[in-house]
Amino acid sequence: MVDESNAGPVAPAVVADAEVKAPTGKKRSSSRPQKAPPEPAQPKMPAAKRRGYSEQERSEKLRLIETKVSEGNTLKDAIKSAGISEQTYYHWKGAAKSAAREDIERTRPLSAGDEFAELVQLEEENQRLRKQLAEKLRTENTELRKRLGLD
Repeated sequence: MVDESNAGPVAPAVVADAEVKAPTGKKRSSSRPQKAPPEPAQPKMPAAKRRGYSEQERSEKLRLIETKVSEGNTLKDAIKSAGISEQTYYHWKGAAKSAAREDIERTRPLSAGDEFAELVQLEEENQRLRKQLAEKLRTENTELRKRLGLD
């Protein structure tokens, strides 16, 4: 069975006064599918609250760790048994060391030259304070005289 409608040669179609438009600009692609709305965030577990230790608690834990290490435990095990992290241990140890160094510097005896310089400084401060007190007493005295009508 032959289809007779397609059997002959095809004549070109001529369209008069038709303008051929050249493509201009970018071709638009088909619209993209919309993004799915973000899933609601799962409620996060609250982070563990930081525990603040007092100076006394810190020094007790450091002493506890030192005694456990001297008994033969490893440093890591001693720190774990104290309930703090290694980082916290080293931070506390450094702070305690610097505080001890400051105490030593404060209690160090002064040399003769330092003692003399400190004495001169104290005498200057004493003179300044005496002048300040005298001026304050003078102004207070004049105000009292005015109130009493003695001036």
